[in-house]
Amino acid sequence: MTIYMGVEDLCRLVEQVGVEPFILGIADRIESDFRRWEAFDKAPRYASHSPDGVIELMPAADRARFSFKYVNGHPKNTKLGLQTVAAFGVLANVDTGYPVLLSEMTLLTALRTAATSALAARYLARRNSRTMAIIGLGAQSEFQAIGFRAMLGIERLQVWDVDPAATAKFRVNLADQGFEIVAAASAPEAVLGADVVTTVTADKAQATILSDNMIGAGIHINAVGGDCPGKTELAPAILSRGTVFVEYPEQTRIEGEIQQMPADFPVTELWRVFVGEAAGRRTADEITIFDSVGFGIEDFSALSYLHELIEGREDLRRLDLIVEPNDPRDLFSLVARRRTVQQQAA
Repeated sequence: MTIYMGVEDLCRLVEQVGVEPFILGIADRIESDFRRWEAFDKAPRYASHSPDGVIELMPAADRARFSFKYVNGHPKNTKLGLQTVAAFGVLANVDTGYPVLLSEMTLLTALRTAATSALAARYLARRNSRTMAIIGLGAQSEFQAIGFRAMLGIERLQVWDVDPAATAKFRVNLADQGFEIVAAASAPEAVLGADVVTTVTADKAQATILSDNMIGAGIHINAVGGDCPGKTELAPAILSRGTVFVEYPEQTRIEGEIQQMPADFPVTELWRVFVGEAAGRRTADEITIFDSVGFGIEDFSALSYLHELIEGREDLRRLDLIVEPNDPRDLFSLVARRRTVQQQAA
């Protein structure tokens, strides 16, 4: 039987653990898995694009476990009262191929994205960073704020969104979290004086959320929103001025901010920074950019962390996803037995 973590199940678990500890737990697992990067089978995600969005499958595996995530990205969904991003994921044993966990991953993805962003910033942002600008206050924004406080000590949030209702929502959700929240009148105003800038907008467009003149020396940019072909947030000149870090170049060159740049544009893989093969931030004045598009190993880490938290619990729901005939070779017996029972009942 496969453990099933539905939306309410995961919400209860996160409430029990706490949002901040949960993000920190995922971040620890991501860092540990990235440090053994070469142990994973890796591939760019499969993506099926349509005019209104994209549906993707994101796989990753080591020698013990295989995972995949089904996830969509449909910016127009908000107008329909739906999530712009919705997901579920599976964790399976490699030796048998049997799934051990089926979980919702809309909430889990928000938690793991915040964990990945903050983990990268711990290596790339200035150590005394206390102020973060957030441009785009959708479903990811609160998690980003909490993750950056947990790992960097961010205290002040300078925020901006084109929709005032999103700003109001953000303020309400974080009202008791101890942040100093300043609602800016524009993106340039939000960025002014910030140590870290997070861009996490939803529109599927080659937008310029950050223009070159908005970014001064020493800023770390956490570029989260650009995550598919034709969707960007940064002016190309910013990328030319900064040092760009990515998860998996083969995927990021198609989907990330660097899709705007030449094919040989230099980038640094984040895992190399974690293991000490490459430098993170080198100087206080350096502009660092995490061109984040999300990668399957991060989902593997999140599902593995979740499975470790719940393994052995008897109070969780289980699904009969995989058939269990008495004789593994006799699959037909399952329908034959049902037919016999129906005939006897008649």
